[in-house]
Amino acid sequence: MFKTMNPILFQGNLDKKHYFEGWYFKQVTKDENELISFIPGISLNDNDKHCFVQYISVTKDNENHPLIKTDYFRYPLDQFISRDKPFQVQIGPNTFSEDKVSVLLKKEGLTIKGSFRLAHLYPIKKSTLNPTIMGPFSYVPFMECYHGVISMKHHLSGYVKINHRLIDFTEGTGYIEKDWGTSFPKQYLWLQSNTFTNTETSLFFSVADIPFMKAVFEGFICNLLVHQREYRFATYNRSKMSIEQLTSQKIKIVLENTHARLTISAQPSQFGELIAPKKGSMSLPIKEGFSNSIYIKLEDFHTQQTYEDQGKMCGMEIVGYKMEK
Repeated sequence: MFKTMNPILFQGNLDKKHYFEGWYFKQVTKDENELISFIPGISLNDNDKHCFVQYISVTKDNENHPLIKTDYFRYPLDQFISRDKPFQVQIGPNTFSEDKVSVLLKKEGLTIKGSFRLAHLYPIKKSTLNPTIMGPFSYVPFMECYHGVISMKHHLSGYVKINHRLIDFTEGTGYIEKDWGTSFPKQYLWLQSNTFTNTETSLFFSVADIPFMKAVFEGFICNLLVHQREYRFATYNRSKMSIEQLTSQKIKIVLENTHARLTISAQPSQFGELIAPKKGSMSLPIKEGFSNSIYIKLEDFHTQQTYEDQGKMCGMEIVGYKMEK
């Protein structure tokens, strides 16, 4: 129960045969022009047990066009060390905790070095019935993939140096989530942004095809933080969700329950390649990109008020869906 209520902790063990676990630390600079995410994790399978750190960065060229770069750094499994109290994961020379991240990633032609502090983490609301963002599904055994949202938003201080280029994240914005299980879903859509005009606003959304008892159902979760209040739209709280538009130019999603209606619109930009798990093996190439233009409209049925906001640096993954041009 303790680990279920604290998804940031290492949920598995190194004796599992087909298993993955990965944390997602996202950092955006104060001016919202640069982004870097680190994904530390483990891959357990028959052929290639190891631990790793992936990264994805978004920068701008001289004409303000986005440039996406990704890479994968693997380490022997014996270089994975985890601790619960306080939480810490170490992979080789790289350390990840709730209050500090330190990285030293090296391969030919590339060195990523940095250290930054995390402060004022904003966890989601939890209860015995809903111990994680997955709600009651958190307790269902043998699911293909479990998901946890650790911090919707927090403050950063520090830097990352990519070769000779220094990126200062002081007064920037962070986000943390994680996944664990055997495989990523065959089809899913994921959006996340916490760089809106209102600096206290944060959004997470995911919809996926979920195998369950020899069947497959579409499950979705959305958590919106506005004015220090959470709006949760999910399959398990009887919300409704519709993907009204999914093209290379625009994504539009509408969610609704008895409390509110939320409209999300985003414009896909560029995508880079990351590696996702399949039966524990990090062998599935996926496209992760970002949108520098995301719009939300929240209609609160109880207060009769409408909230609208525009955001940037929205993380985005679209896997298995056919996108129209």
